[in-house]
Amino acid sequence: MKIAVINGSPKGKYSITLQTLNYLQKKHPELELDVLHAAQTIRALEKDFTKAREVISGADAVIFSYPVYTFLAPSQLHSFISLLKSEKEDIMRDKYVTQITTSKHFYDVTAHKYIEENLLDMGARVIKGLSADMDDLLTEKGREEADKFYERFIWSMKNGVYSQGQLTPSSATRVPISKRVTNFKHIGGKDVVILTDCTDDTSNLHDMIERFRADFKYETRVVNISDLRIDAGCLGCLRCAVSGKCVHKDGFDEYLREQIQSADAIVYAFEIKDHSMGVRFKMYDDRNFCNGHRTVTEGMPVGYMISGDLSKESNLRTVIEGRAEVGSNFLAGIATDEHSTTAELDKLCKSLAFCLDTAHTAPQGFLGVGGMKIFRDLIYQMRGIMRADHKFYKEHGHYDFPQKKWLSSLKMYPVGLLLSNEKVLAKMGNKMNEGMLAPYEKLFKEMDEEEEKRKIHSI
Repeated sequence: MKIAVINGSPKGKYSITLQTLNYLQKKHPELELDVLHAAQTIRALEKDFTKAREVISGADAVIFSYPVYTFLAPSQLHSFISLLKSEKEDIMRDKYVTQITTSKHFYDVTAHKYIEENLLDMGARVIKGLSADMDDLLTEKGREEADKFYERFIWSMKNGVYSQGQLTPSSATRVPISKRVTNFKHIGGKDVVILTDCTDDTSNLHDMIERFRADFKYETRVVNISDLRIDAGCLGCLRCAVSGKCVHKDGFDEYLREQIQSADAIVYAFEIKDHSMGVRFKMYDDRNFCNGHRTVTEGMPVGYMISGDLSKESNLRTVIEGRAEVGSNFLAGIATDEHSTTAELDKLCKSLAFCLDTAHTAPQGFLGVGGMKIFRDLIYQMRGIMRADHKFYKEHGHYDFPQKKWLSSLKMYPVGLLLSNEKVLAKMGNKMNEGMLAPYEKLFKEMDEEEEKRKIHSI
């Protein structure tokens, strides 16, 4: 069997993910791999796609191999997918396709879903992929999982078990914005950045940005990342892990910190492209890794203006919500041009202004707590390399390991003994529930006492 491997790692042959395929080839000598280093050679492929076309067309199946970068695939692989979808020859249709990723399982599910959605757009026969930890292949369990994945992949092709063409195409119709006719005096004192890649002054997205700027109570400034110098995507070299400085010499890391992350709020404005924010925004996101895993904008509210059918993009919505939660940024709102565009923008204006006026924050949910626990364990384990992250996590109390809460753990033992004795439980009745409520009753009593003191003082 001849398999085309689309290597989405910027490291090319030095990719950790690619080693799983090398392992499978050693286990199965009959397997012929034709590796295309798509991410590493993306600039050349943008000029001439012939090599990629030949590799894919001549294969029995295709495997996308890549590391997970910031919720999705590396920006270089985004560029490759964009090129692939623009192909007139429709070379992916009816091809059996799967994927292999390595990561620390931080939002690997959204990365896999992103690839699957684009493959379904192209009419491919999609088979569920393998998401492995970076070091899995060096363990017996990891090798067994790789073997089982390959076995299932071959079986799925032989038995026709795959997904194909299940996505609903987005509507080309956008709801325009009513123009603001009244003059509105904006308030200074807050630095609100609108971050966009919009280059079309006649687009609905451009009108959305202008309407938001007209309606929002505070002054705003637009940063167009299409105009920024960003020489290339993240290389995954980890040079920034110690110094915090990117290996690229385009000055993006300094601009990011001084002109964008220093703001009081950020509003992202983009058009949905290939089930994502688009290649340019993905490059911007990946290059944010110069900050490592540090939540440097913690407490900053964010908003979104999106042109496109977000209601049909559940995975992209998860990415947006997950990014806000992991960063401890309150998501003030998402305005789209699917339905009542003007009303959606008005609500975003009001919500974001409220957040700025009240310094509003909210606790993390599962998307944030789960993501940060993965980061916590990763940074602690790699603290010798990721020194800037380690320092940040110590200073901000992110090392909240459960073994540190030994007293709370100790208290659970007598509770467990009580719960295992039916006779004791019968005698206790509701006393356990009452005991659990006791701290809250104490809190409310203290609040009542404070209120009484306030009334007496006011008299």
